[in-house]
Amino acid sequence: MEVWAKNTIKDQYKLVKIYKVCALAGTLGPKRFEGDYQVPEGFYHINHFNPNSSYYLSLGLNYPNASDRILSDQLKPGGDIYIHGGCATVGCIPIKDDQIDELYILASASKSAGQDFIPVHVFPIRYDVKKSYDYLGRLTKDDANLKSFSNKMEQAYEYFEQNKQLPIVMVRDDGEYFVYGAEPISERFVPKPKIKSKYEKVVREIDFVPDAVAKWPEYPGGIGEYEKFLKLLGGEMVQFLPENVAKATAQVEYIIDADGTPVNFKVKKGVDEYFDHELIGKIQKMPKWEPAIYREKPVAKKMVQTILIGVE
Repeated sequence: MEVWAKNTIKDQYKLVKIYKVCALAGTLGPKRFEGDYQVPEGFYHINHFNPNSSYYLSLGLNYPNASDRILSDQLKPGGDIYIHGGCATVGCIPIKDDQIDELYILASASKSAGQDFIPVHVFPIRYDVKKSYDYLGRLTKDDANLKSFSNKMEQAYEYFEQNKQLPIVMVRDDGEYFVYGAEPISERFVPKPKIKSKYEKVVREIDFVPDAVAKWPEYPGGIGEYEKFLKLLGGEMVQFLPENVAKATAQVEYIIDADGTPVNFKVKKGVDEYFDHELIGKIQKMPKWEPAIYREKPVAKKMVQTILIGVE
């Protein structure tokens, strides 16, 4: 729960306090009838100050509002919706007692200063949190009414986020909200297109690759230099990981040919198509090795290498 305030009409709202709602009931979506345990979602205001609440202190919301009276059950839409203390709920908005103490004083001071209308906007989610946004998207996918309702809520949310002023919200004859001056919403968190690097894969036809050799291939400078190369590669590849992935493990197979050239790279264990493509482009830039020796002659040798991505 966020508390916003400003000093004058022309000022933009500024965030004053954040309180964690400490208990929940129902699911996402508006309240539509008595006993559904739903927390109302929509645009309300404080219409009751109760210092003698069973839940310590409480601030009443004007549910059902004009929209609810049209869209909710006509006989039993429910009521008595409060922001209160006590950390228990069957459809209200509970916070801790010390927090309702503070919020009650803030609201009372505002009312005493002449602010009779103290708005309370109840949104289903924070629309700028991807996990919540994706969950709401799945919930509304096959429910046209809930999708339409959510879109109106998001328009108001976005209007406030962009302007830091209260949106003007009206109610149509059919009970739907209309957010004056709001822009049409667009899909959030659209992944940016990933453009693959262009490179030629180093591929050779190799007839003979022995399983066992007298001497294995050697990276220029020895094992220490090879480990440095792999560590640098693991650091470079972090930028190609999917969003919200910080670490990964990949495994690459390749052949050190008889002339020492690394060829025929193949990802055995990767992350995704884009990452795997970029990994091959990077790792095949390694320098020539000292080739393997078999029966006193240089031969091709297959290598399998695990690469730690984003691991220090």
